[in-house]
Amino acid sequence: MNSKTSNGVKPVAIQKKTFEALKAAFHYKSPMQAPKVVKIVVSTGVGAKHDPKKRELIKDRLAKITGQASAERTAKKSIATFKIRAGDTVGFQTTLRGARMQAFLDKLVHIVLPRVKDFRGLKSDAIDEMGNMTLGFKEHVVFPETSDEDSKDIFGLAITIVTTAKSKKEAEAFLRYLGLPLRA
Repeated sequence: MNSKTSNGVKPVAIQKKTFEALKAAFHYKSPMQAPKVVKIVVSTGVGAKHDPKKRELIKDRLAKITGQASAERTAKKSIATFKIRAGDTVGFQTTLRGARMQAFLDKLVHIVLPRVKDFRGLKSDAIDEMGNMTLGFKEHVVFPETSDEDSKDIFGLAITIVTTAKSKKEAEAFLRYLGLPLRA
């Protein structure tokens, strides 16, 4: 199987380039020590409202944004205050790997982030100690697949980039190398 990313570059080539770029700073001895992106998780909540039309709309738009169907996330416990029962759908989640993950990351860096209003770079605080980065978007309309649709049903979503970096410093250097615009 000859797997390539959306831009035609093999993941092995990306791993070697990452190794060459970061080996001096982190004293890597092998290309396998260089960090890589494992998966990207895109998730959104639908709230406590039991509107099936809105739920289907969110599911459809999330599928357009990510390029694959999303999985329902259900409530584990009943919460009377929010009128939620165990088993009710409370959100949707999509896990991207391989070529779809690479295409989504490319779209995020080059198309979506420049469309964000008053964008001044990503905070490095968004990177946790395990090397993963979580981004939050208040409006899904920054994605080009949904911008032409009716904008009355706007929802937010969270994007988590999971890496194999061993520390926050290593993850920050790796994500900068990938092209994410982190603040200085």
